[in-house]
Amino acid sequence: MELQVTELEKDIIKEILNIGLARAADSFASIAKDKVLMKVPDMELIGAGDLFKIIGGYEGTHEIIQSDIKGDLNGTTLMLFSGNHVEMLSAVCLNLHQAYKKPLTTMQESLLLEISNIITGAFVTQLANILKADIYGSPPLYPLNGINQSLKHILEVNPQFQPMIFTVLTHFTDHEGMVELPLFLFFDTITFNKILEIIRSYKFYEER
Repeated sequence: MELQVTELEKDIIKEILNIGLARAADSFASIAKDKVLMKVPDMELIGAGDLFKIIGGYEGTHEIIQSDIKGDLNGTTLMLFSGNHVEMLSAVCLNLHQAYKKPLTTMQESLLLEISNIITGAFVTQLANILKADIYGSPPLYPLNGINQSLKHILEVNPQFQPMIFTVLTHFTDHEGMVELPLFLFFDTITFNKILEIIRSYKFYEER
């Protein structure tokens, strides 16, 4: 299914996601006890092979937490926590002061899952309100066999899957400077066309 998206529609979709991400940023700030800024997402349609390359490149240096969006719209969020994130969040939330190393402790893994659950939940709730869609986030997963295996399963279940990727760099600051937390959102083409149909039905869209 080929996507036909105008520049105006891209801007509207980015703004819708940005509103949802603002709520997620507030939730993250309360956990991290720090100032959190989320950048307007970039949007790109990529092939399955490129998806493996992009996400797989983070696997050796980041902890990747996956949460699926289900209901009227289907998608996936991937939160990528660097070693610095794990150290900082472990210190703030667990009072655990130690250098990052793999594998994570059970408490650290639970912490990242809970953080992802809170942030994804805030984002999905806001997205559902804006789009007036019945959607929800599934409980987050820590892919034990690696993220590539998890993505391979998604592609097997959805053989026509061609993801629309939204990349978001989350900035939060502390006394040591600024740290980036990559967040990936992706939808299949069928879901993305549903989103386009929704925004094309908006009165303000017709007036532009």
